[in-house]
Amino acid sequence: MAGERILVIEDEGRIAQFIERGLIYEGYRVNVARDGKIGLTAARDNPPDLVILDWMLPGLDGLEVCKRLRAASDIPILMLTAKDDVKDRVTGLDAGADDYLVKPFSVDELLARIRALFRRTVPLSRPDVLRFADLTLDTGTHRAYRGDRAIDLTAKEYELLELFMRNPRQVLTRDVIFDRVWDYDFGGESNIIEVYVRYLRQKTENESESRLIHTVRGVGYVLREE
Repeated sequence: MAGERILVIEDEGRIAQFIERGLIYEGYRVNVARDGKIGLTAARDNPPDLVILDWMLPGLDGLEVCKRLRAASDIPILMLTAKDDVKDRVTGLDAGADDYLVKPFSVDELLARIRALFRRTVPLSRPDVLRFADLTLDTGTHRAYRGDRAIDLTAKEYELLELFMRNPRQVLTRDVIFDRVWDYDFGGESNIIEVYVRYLRQKTENESESRLIHTVRGVGYVLREE
């Protein structure tokens, strides 16, 4: 998808140059900002098609930049960091990042992540309203409802719930969920799926509402009525 404009917010000159050269070679248009405040201003004044954002930045750290960008737009955000702990990855994703790349990385992996993000952000011709039992998901507004009760979702919670609602009564394995929601593997021992299923259950169930997302032990999860 050559021609898209990418904003790189990275304070390490060597890494910024490495990324810039690789992106330009692939036909992307690139702007580079060397600290968080400058990057945030650049993104707001001239919105790019995608942001590559370092976690550790002077002026304003990457997490805060990510939160502010996400509050204002749905622009795809790829976060770069040396932090490889699962908790740190979850923190970055919860801040609004769409994907996460650990340093050091190859330019081929970077380009693959970018292509995946652009594929996922191609607009649908017509938003769908998905329904299962008394649970409703509006793919146009990204709002969910249990009956008349509105449910606020983070970006990843929405993607996971959409996957379940597009595949009702089908058992989704961990591998399928990793591939469809995160586009990469956190590792066989990661509990990130369990964490996000718990988040969805907390939001879609109250004391009087039945469980809809069920665990299939040793396999994965399924959306079904009890």
